Amino acid sequence: MDNTLAYIDQGSFLGLRALGRGPLAQFGWIYEHPVDMEALRRFHHNLGHGLLGRRIERSALPFGRDHWVAWTGPADVDLAPDLRPRHEAMDWFDEQLRIPIDPEAGPSWRLAIQPFGEGGAAVTLIASHSICDGLALTLAIDQAARGETRDLGYPPPNVRTRGRALRQDAADLARALPDFAEAIGAAVKLARNNRDELTSSANRSAPLPAAADGLRPVTVPSIAVYVDEVQWSQRMEALGGTSNSLFAGIAAKLGQVMGRVDESGRVRLQFPVSERTEGDTRANALTGMTLTVDPADVTTSLRAVRAELKKNLAALSEARFELLGPVALAPLIPPALARRLEGMALGAGAPVGCSNLGKLAPAVNRPDGTDAEYLMLRQIESKTTAAHLDRLGGMLFLAAGQVNGRVSISVSAWRPGGPNGRDLLRAAVEPVLGEFGLIATIE
Repeated sequence: MDNTLAYIDQGSFLGLRALGRGPLAQFGWIYEHPVDMEALRRFHHNLGHGLLGRRIERSALPFGRDHWVAWTGPADVDLAPDLRPRHEAMDWFDEQLRIPIDPEAGPSWRLAIQPFGEGGAAVTLIASHSICDGLALTLAIDQAARGETRDLGYPPPNVRTRGRALRQDAADLARALPDFAEAIGAAVKLARNNRDELTSSANRSAPLPAAADGLRPVTVPSIAVYVDEVQWSQRMEALGGTSNSLFAGIAAKLGQVMGRVDESGRVRLQFPVSERTEGDTRANALTGMTLTVDPADVTTSLRAVRAELKKNLAALSEARFELLGPVALAPLIPPALARRLEGMALGAGAPVGCSNLGKLAPAVNRPDGTDAEYLMLRQIESKTTAAHLDRLGGMLFLAAGQVNGRVSISVSAWRPGGPNGRDLLRAAVEPVLGEFGLIATIE
């Protein structure tokens, strides 16, 4: 088994180290009935013997490719010592994001449970995006919940001698020279084709890691929205759309409400697109596409959004080359340059991040073998500060999945300069859902 990081994973890890922070993927389950702790511990064990069963080990060379090593996870589920009321579930999910996650030093992921005073509990799984993207985490959960384990074939940490590591990594670097040459050509083409956009977005980049601004880290306000899947299907059909276009329409309308529009009043939606294949062990097996949507009419018709999605998917191969062509240069990028590239990676303007995992396997909602009443999923930055979020122009990110008769949508948002808070976010989201004719439960 080749345990060398793919270039895209190398880039993810480089960004984490250069910035001192990185995105986390979080699943949260709310149980309103007793949780089977023995079954949850089996689930925890199985997670460590699948796609999550690894950490990153640095190359012996400053510009070498890093490697995967085996790691089966924390010793046990993190069980909270005290009871908390059910209505504090989102507070607890937020608090869990502040507990350190590190794909190199560990833990690269963790599973925790908070019992409720009224009975039941909240369960959360949090992982570094350098270890898994959203689909990889979903697959890992599905396999672990169904009792499946998988040997990735990675060596244990620190098994190579210094001399052996230097020789192997030097040979890997030499073999990668053609990749570097091709990536340089792709980077030049990217810069030429997007000169104006790159110039404007580069101005948002942080000259130093976020920790250097001396401000206390903040958690971006988030809410979870639950919509009955029958109602969801009825509304998407009535509006001439699909599940994905209804999700995109909501994101576009919310982007308009929160002022994330361009000069013409349109909203840029950024979608990851999975490239994961059977047996794929990359942490981030994805590319991306950007839709430009006019939010004016999305509450009455989704046909234009649906057409825009179809057009972008058809042009995905060309967009993929532009997006991922330079990624082989990741091992060669020094941290200072990586920090300068952060704003450029987001693109110009005020994009809205969107991630729709679609219909999930039933087992994804069953970490203890029984269906949780509610499932929340989101992607959120760790160790970020208000100053950093303001510098990047704020953010708006929506993530969705469908399981157990419900569509679950998380909304995370930060307005530059504020005010910011969960109640304010709910006040923005509820009317948008109402315009689409959706009645939702909001966590």
